[in-house]
Amino acid sequence: MINIIGGKYKRAKLEVPIQNVRPTSAIKREAIFSILESYALKNSYNLYEDKCFIDLFAGSGSLGLEAISRGSAFSYFFEIDNEVLNTLTVNCKKICKENQFRIYQQDSTQAIDVNFDYPISGIFIDPPYKLNPFNNLLKKLLDNNIIQKNTITIVEANNKTSFELVNGLSILNERVYGKTKILFLKKN
Repeated sequence: MINIIGGKYKRAKLEVPIQNVRPTSAIKREAIFSILESYALKNSYNLYEDKCFIDLFAGSGSLGLEAISRGSAFSYFFEIDNEVLNTLTVNCKKICKENQFRIYQQDSTQAIDVNFDYPISGIFIDPPYKLNPFNNLLKKLLDNNIIQKNTITIVEANNKTSFELVNGLSILNERVYGKTKILFLKKN
């Protein structure tokens, strides 16, 4: 089990699927949200109120649920694995009200086909390390205007993973935690 680390549901326990999932650690989640909140404060941008987050390759849903706990209006979760999806559903129902989340059982690269009801504050992209969908996925998200003016896209990958920055995005911040690299990207 892992815990929500901040906000209204701080210390709430989340189930973790037994296999095929590498949940983002509490230290990395705290760093991610500290950087997001610092950026929003610096730019006089309300990160949570009437905004949504998208959690691609959601796994346990810890990132999208952390956003809800901190005040986000809504989170969208994309997960394709049946077993993982069951755990994600349990976690969402434990933490959120029915009108605060939507789960899609589909490949995260198909997120472009969804109508999002709120301005998008953040997109979490944390695929299994053996995958490297970043360039194609980022290009699709950008081309379909899912990455909006104030959207920060957070990419979590193995620190040895390399990819070219998609034209139209710039790096706001980059952190390395052991074998994990976290990039914060912004639309130009």
